Amino acid sequence: MSVGAASVESDAQLARLLQIGVVLEEVVEVRAHRNYQRLPAAERDDAIEELLSEAREESAAHRHRLEALIEQLNAESVDPETVEALVGEKYSQDGPEGFDDVLYDQLNGEETAYKFYDDLIDAVEASDAEFAVDRGELLSVLRDIREDEAAGVEEVAELMEGRE
Repeated sequence: MSVGAASVESDAQLARLLQIGVVLEEVVEVRAHRNYQRLPAAERDDAIEELLSEAREESAAHRHRLEALIEQLNAESVDPETVEALVGEKYSQDGPEGFDDVLYDQLNGEETAYKFYDDLIDAVEASDAEFAVDRGELLSVLRDIREDEAAGVEEVAELMEGRE
């Protein structure tokens, strides 16, 4: 998922990009939960359960931080129930087939989120626009979330390497 803009030029554009972040976090959260629930009992493991539980909690925290920024822009956030229903529809068709697929799916979600936030930070930094939200606060939140996503990528990769 790419920001698609060299810079962010308005509150409306920033709000829309932050809303994309909210959706991305909701998708990661829902997929982490559904992936684990779909695993056969014989393939469940404490390490992956902990990783996916932490991913769900982290995504929820990220959503709340992004929603607080969106609120400062006087824009409405995305309805999580709508996103969950859309993810549910997709997962009724193609869930992970096993333990490795769950880890690959989680790795993909973490990498996608990292790249999204990295691109968004670049676009905000490239902008001269004045936003209704403090630029320093905005960049601080986005950098913190990006850092969490980078740590998530590393954690999933280490878990995958330990299983080989």
